[in-house]
Amino acid sequence: MEGDRASRAEANWDKFAERKGAIFAAHGASTASHHVARLEEDLDLLAALGVNAYRFSFSWPRWGATVEDPRGVAFYERLVDGLLARGIEPVATLFHWDAPLELERQGGFLNPDSPAWFASYAERVSRRFGDRVRRWLTINEPHAYIEGGLRDGRHAPGHKLPLSQVLVAVHNTLKAHGLAVQILRAQVPRSWVSAAPVLLTATPASNAPEDLEAAYRSTFSLPTDRLRVSAFWLDPIYGRGYPDEVWSRFGPLMPRVSASDVDLISQPLDAVGVNLYDAVRVRAGSGGVPEIVPFPAGSPRTSFDWPVTPEAHYFGPKFLHERYGLPVVITENGLSASGWIAIDGRVHDADRIDFLERHLRELGRARAEGVPILGYFHWTFLDNFEWA
Repeated sequence: MEGDRASRAEANWDKFAERKGAIFAAHGASTASHHVARLEEDLDLLAALGVNAYRFSFSWPRWGATVEDPRGVAFYERLVDGLLARGIEPVATLFHWDAPLELERQGGFLNPDSPAWFASYAERVSRRFGDRVRRWLTINEPHAYIEGGLRDGRHAPGHKLPLSQVLVAVHNTLKAHGLAVQILRAQVPRSWVSAAPVLLTATPASNAPEDLEAAYRSTFSLPTDRLRVSAFWLDPIYGRGYPDEVWSRFGPLMPRVSASDVDLISQPLDAVGVNLYDAVRVRAGSGGVPEIVPFPAGSPRTSFDWPVTPEAHYFGPKFLHERYGLPVVITENGLSASGWIAIDGRVHDADRIDFLERHLRELGRARAEGVPILGYFHWTFLDNFEWA
């Protein structure tokens, strides 16, 4: 969303966007929403909204493989200082899928040196901003970057690799996360650190105990060989190691995982951060095995055809707190909506207003029942060069 390609190194997404047919209507991200050029105006809008925290991402290409672009770093100085001047706490994400092309050409997270590359980047960023940014998220939705970019070819860098290689990238990414946590702890006074994987929640079809158990089981199960599964990422990060289902399903394809790797990946975190959008609904089938229950005809859906399931924000945090014993922060939630500018010049956005109220009510219900909810970040403040 930042735009201003001139103030950063070439990124993996720049090269991917040049591929014919890779990007809708051959659009590009050189301008995006021009956040770099309109920063002060954007920060004033944030202040007018009354938010007390703003989640943003550092773009790794602005920091280069080894040397940062001073113009790119100056933008983040303006951003962080501008937030603080308006009483808004910055919450920084280190990686949201854009990597320096120089490193991508060396294999990206397929390269065994990639965790060290990421640690070097984290060290440079936190050394520069650790005096002003206390709250950090390491990596955003790693499954999307790895599965979309290395397995399906839909995202940068656009590869379609064997699953064994994809799993190498998974393990290197998790090691990179662990090293980054260590760096942040060492560099940032009173640091608060988490991550932002996706949570695929299941909600119970009824209040019956067996359906509730089926929903919990489904939320953390691995029913297919797809990587967009909550426990695949959350369990290693929060000290449970790779789930047994990972070994039973992928065993021979998995890279070597040492005891020191397990310890590195599971560096202590301050909260469970998750991107939480929607849920499936399940009931207990034969032997308690979860069965998906279709939503009734006419149930609300977003413009992206995702179901609108506010109850995910009640059950999801409850399940997370039960499993990992930490406070919960919703690092992303939102909807795609087909709004337009009305005759009075405004976008009234009634669907989003209703969506927000319903989801925040469910979060409030979980909090009232003792789940420590630390915060909620809405996706998103500005339009962006949309990966989806």
